[in-house]
Amino acid sequence: MLVPRVWSSVRPGLSKVLSRTLGGWPSGEGRRMDLSGIYPPVTTPFTATAEVDYGKLQENLHKLGTFPFRGFVVQGSNGEFPFLTSSERLEVVSRARQALPKDKLLLAGSGCESTQATVEMTVSMAQVGADAAMVVTPCCYRGRMSSAALVHHYTKVADLSPIPVVLYSVPANTGLDLPVDAVVTLSQHPNIVGIKDSGGDVTRIGLIVHKTRSQDFQVLAGSAGFLLASYAVGAVGGVCALANVLGAQVCQLERLCLTGQWEDAQKLQHRLIEPNTAVTRRFGIPGLKKTMDWFGYYGGPCRSPLQELSPAQEEALRLDFAGNGWL
Repeated sequence: MLVPRVWSSVRPGLSKVLSRTLGGWPSGEGRRMDLSGIYPPVTTPFTATAEVDYGKLQENLHKLGTFPFRGFVVQGSNGEFPFLTSSERLEVVSRARQALPKDKLLLAGSGCESTQATVEMTVSMAQVGADAAMVVTPCCYRGRMSSAALVHHYTKVADLSPIPVVLYSVPANTGLDLPVDAVVTLSQHPNIVGIKDSGGDVTRIGLIVHKTRSQDFQVLAGSAGFLLASYAVGAVGGVCALANVLGAQVCQLERLCLTGQWEDAQKLQHRLIEPNTAVTRRFGIPGLKKTMDWFGYYGGPCRSPLQELSPAQEEALRLDFAGNGWL
């Protein structure tokens, strides 16, 4: 088994890292990273007995690697990371790095509920090959997650992270939006390079771009459903679940926006809205995995407590794609 090997190999370095002062990493702090482009947030494949299928993960990545993506996100919400052990999370990152070309960025979701656990996971993911850490907002005690608490959390993580940090706001899952004032404050940190914003509020995305314009800070749209609008207000790319099945089309939308072909971009965006909603808000990860099976990838089952789609849901999902000409 490779999982225990990976975990044991990263543990010895943690005590050294965590003993540093909050002044951070002298050699790593302040490294900048160009995030512009499209990233599929890859799913975690499971066997029929709910074990992580690392072989299928690498097969999916090899197929997705044929598209002009900037990189890949692993262990984001689509990766079912709350259902994985720490060892599994690290092994997924390690296997993904092995499967990807060196020029593809690997963003790894390292968020945990506590600051200390997030620091440990971030350092460990860096050691197994992550290029940047995407850190979701802690949300278990969301009533206490004020701007001050979140700024404190992210600052400590960024101070101790050997790789750049990307903020991650996904209120549909956490019930918590990372406040704009907190984002603006954190944008000034030399090791925080951007944010993935999945809330779908384009005015908020535009405001973040505007308020952080004096910083070297980048905004990624968190869904293909509002990708065109996000580019229009200054986003540099997107982390789009739909790119797992319609990778060529999402990259085409990116190109149309970047070259100012707004009329064609609008037409394509319209055709992507319903399929995107189906694999995100309407049917979620089970819908995305089912669609992956249709498009020649391995979707497979989810890990419990997520459940498979009913026949009626599967038919509705199919209609959302077929009705827009994708099936």
